[in-house]
Amino acid sequence: MSVPSLSLTVETGEGTTRLRLAGVLDYDTSDAFGIRATACVDADPRPAELRLDCAKLRLCDSMGLAVLLMIHRRTAARGITLVLDDPPASMERMLRITGTRHLFAPGAGESRGPDELSETTD
Repeated sequence: MSVPSLSLTVETGEGTTRLRLAGVLDYDTSDAFGIRATACVDADPRPAELRLDCAKLRLCDSMGLAVLLMIHRRTAARGITLVLDDPPASMERMLRITGTRHLFAPGAGESRGPDELSETTD
């Protein structure tokens, strides 16, 4: 059985660093992602904003969420805005259920917490 892979591409611009993720963010790939994202956060000059482009992300499990929360702590401590762009539906749902979606969308503090979610059946 092959190990799921994650492809990471970094693009830098005027005060913004964009990290494009493609593949699977899970137990096997979260460490490499965390190292790359931390390098982006610690870069000189420091970006004002770190955008994680998740449009080509197929899966994010609990380890993926854990590393995203770690990156959030690092960006918040440095005054860097962290944004998740185009997360897949499964990731969006995990963020809503865990009450963490607002951490990755500036100005979304008014979003509903996990207790306010409506019940759905899949």
